[in-house]
Amino acid sequence: MSLIYRRIFIILSILGVLSISASDLPKGPNDKPNLNGVWQVLNTANYNLEAHSASAAMDLVEGPIVPIPHPSILALGAVGAVPAGLSVVEGGTIPYKKKALKKRNENKESWLQLDPEIKCYLPGVPRATYMPYPFQIFHSEKAIFFAYEYAGAVRNIYLEDPGEAPVDSWMGQSWGYWENNTFVVEASGFNDQTWFDRSGNFHSDKLRVTERFTLLNQHTMDYEAIIEDEEVFTRPWTIKMTLYKRIGKDAQLQQFKCVEFVEELLYGKWRAK
Repeated sequence: MSLIYRRIFIILSILGVLSISASDLPKGPNDKPNLNGVWQVLNTANYNLEAHSASAAMDLVEGPIVPIPHPSILALGAVGAVPAGLSVVEGGTIPYKKKALKKRNENKESWLQLDPEIKCYLPGVPRATYMPYPFQIFHSEKAIFFAYEYAGAVRNIYLEDPGEAPVDSWMGQSWGYWENNTFVVEASGFNDQTWFDRSGNFHSDKLRVTERFTLLNQHTMDYEAIIEDEEVFTRPWTIKMTLYKRIGKDAQLQQFKCVEFVEELLYGKWRAK
């Protein structure tokens, strides 16, 4: 068999496998891929969307030889350390405008005081997807609903465009539609109070996020989010990662309603003496 025919045979074989796997996807309502289940990432994007090496802590101060953890978290030891991670940003780095990059760096230096996660504020989108907590998708013929373990956050995904959000909020407003086997969610109407990760990556209230959920098989799903914010970034940019479906007894959400855990942090100084 000549080289050219061999290559054609290989390509046709690959296309055949792809078409078979597409037809074998678990089917849900309206014969669309079944998104129902409890999903979670296996990455360190919540620490930093960009590539990062392991470090002693998120908040470091000058030490006698090398930077050391901030006194407030020194006692955490290895528990407070940061694991290394690959970038989930296409192209490697986030395209900040010059002034916005300066603010990102200031955010990072003041992580302990400024990160909304520390105060148990709602995580926003897309951060809710890659926090170290699972989330559940409820997928029926007439509704798609996302429930997040962290802080009891939720998203009701409209299946028709409702127009502009009546008010800005932490989780914004989302509406979704199908493009073949991919569920696309357009989210907007955010306030400017959420971060993308613990490294100070941020946005303004002009943020718009387009998410794409593509089921690969019964256990994994591709996740992609296109970030647009003309006030902060020089151009739209994209993050990509894999979501993994929990199975067995682990396929359920636990409660992590952390508001009560931070009451002392937020309000302790006003306690009556």
